[in-house]
Amino acid sequence: MVSIAVELPTGTATVSADWQPGSNGVTAIVAHGAGAGREHPFLTGFGSALQERGFSTLLFNFPYVELGRRMPGPAAHAIATWRAIVEFARAQDAAADVWAMGKSYGGRMASMAVAEGMHVAGLVYLGYPLHAPGKPEKPRAEHLTSIAVPQLFIEGDNDPFIQPVSQFEEVVATCQDATVVWVEGGGHTFEVKGHKRPASEIGSSLVTFVSDFIAR
Repeated sequence: MVSIAVELPTGTATVSADWQPGSNGVTAIVAHGAGAGREHPFLTGFGSALQERGFSTLLFNFPYVELGRRMPGPAAHAIATWRAIVEFARAQDAAADVWAMGKSYGGRMASMAVAEGMHVAGLVYLGYPLHAPGKPEKPRAEHLTSIAVPQLFIEGDNDPFIQPVSQFEEVVATCQDATVVWVEGGGHTFEVKGHKRPASEIGSSLVTFVSDFIAR
């Protein structure tokens, strides 16, 4: 575990992270969702599978998790954290391509940071939360059209955060360079009704999509 300083509008915070160097020239930074930190089995399974394919990985917590809080803080805090994490990753391997990845909230915060000027090679969303469940009238998508780097959306077609799916598809169509990979029957955590699997296995199963996309 490493500790990384983050300069927030309210002062300096410290977040914990797990850094694992790889060999394929790509650093995958992975952020957690709103309800769980970097040690959630879904994320550790995803990270381990990335490592097996040669990726350097950096899984980190947002400041509110370090403080033991359940609800995310201001978006500005998450964006500042993403910038600090990317800077740390580049300091470990300046030659590597850095990809920002995140489960739900973590991925959305990465996209906002990129829209505000953070430089990465691409973005991977593990269940992009287009809107709160049952509130499609309040989409979180305006900034996505300004992102020029490749965006990979891995989505469960039963995810309540993107219903109706037609609305989500319309949003993706407005992006400059976006690809969607669908997990048939998958919910927001990619669980499929009638097919119970450990969260770590579900997370690791998504890495083939990521690896293939980056290789292209």
